[in-house]
Amino acid sequence: MENGETIMPDQTARGLGGFSERVRELTPEGAYHVLAKAQAFEAAGRRIIHLEIGQPDAPTFEHIARAGVRAIEAGETRYTAAAGLPALRAAIAEDAGRRRGISVQPSQVVVGPGAKPALFFPTLALIRPGDEVIFPDPGFPTYEAMVRVAGGVPAPVPLREDHDFSYDLEIFDQKLNRRTRMIVLNSPSNPTGGVMPLPALEHIAKAAVERDLWVLSDEIYARLVYDAPAPSIASLPGMQERTILCDGFSKIYAMTGWRLGFGIMPEALAERVELLLTHSVGSTANFTQLAGLQAIRGPQGPAEEVVARYRERRDALVAGLNAIPRARCRLPQGAFYAFPNVSAFGRSAEWLADYLLEEAGVAVLPGTAFGLNGEGHLRLCYANSLENLQEASARMGEALAEL
Repeated sequence: MENGETIMPDQTARGLGGFSERVRELTPEGAYHVLAKAQAFEAAGRRIIHLEIGQPDAPTFEHIARAGVRAIEAGETRYTAAAGLPALRAAIAEDAGRRRGISVQPSQVVVGPGAKPALFFPTLALIRPGDEVIFPDPGFPTYEAMVRVAGGVPAPVPLREDHDFSYDLEIFDQKLNRRTRMIVLNSPSNPTGGVMPLPALEHIAKAAVERDLWVLSDEIYARLVYDAPAPSIASLPGMQERTILCDGFSKIYAMTGWRLGFGIMPEALAERVELLLTHSVGSTANFTQLAGLQAIRGPQGPAEEVVARYRERRDALVAGLNAIPRARCRLPQGAFYAFPNVSAFGRSAEWLADYLLEEAGVAVLPGTAFGLNGEGHLRLCYANSLENLQEASARMGEALAEL
């Protein structure tokens, strides 16, 4: 305070010349905004069904959690190498490579506190001011944020609902130009649950090779698939040397709060990303990495059981949504999100999300929380109990029938 007046942070920033361009346009993720509103209703005594936050509803698998606890008890709480424990990097290289049918060396693996460093830091290392980056719209909000922070130019490409939410390849081709530097993929997708088919990946790979472009493939939901494996663009000819794979432990192993992810990339880029980690976060917690090592090397049955439960929940929620007059929902092929089309109600997605929270007690996200092309849709996370999902569908149907 000065002369009894409180100095707000934004006022201080203006007094010092204002915030930099790289942070001025950053905005929060919509899920946390809706969560806060939902919790306010709960504090007032209402029962809210939470379908807005994208995380598993089950706790971390016991054998993984116990490995972390044992590591803490054994004193494994010291600094580690910035790129990760050698044993974990080797295990990731073998496991991730085998699942994608490619050969990966441990030196290509960079471990981070969550998967976001594998999105942000390669982008910082590669994108120069004015470079354009293609990414999906609707898509994870961090894609646009990381491009802007790096000084790049966002080039969103819509996902086509009639193609199971794959890229609109005509618009993709139109967006390619001499300034294009990187293409971002996310399959299976957040928020749509769509899986990009192999022909679409081949089309994109051909453009990347011909134009000498980087591809950043966010595959955090790669193991959450229900009908067939999600193909990885890294497995296509000529792509491994120009592809950055982003993956992690949070979704498949229910380890969101452990903050453990990784990137796989060409070794020279991995060295640059390791330096960015060194000068930002330092290293990832030792005991967290040892828990991750147990996740890879330990039994995979719990992960397979979780996928089976998600399939059952997906089928129930989609059936419930499609039973609502004027709503329609495609069957998601992966991840744990449904993305129903609600355009027939004649209201904006944001208005409908607010309405369903207030009138039905169901917290969902507007599709526009993931980009302008999300208009007319809602995102619902079905990592919730079957009973809650069925009740949510019934509540939503009753509320929407009033419109």
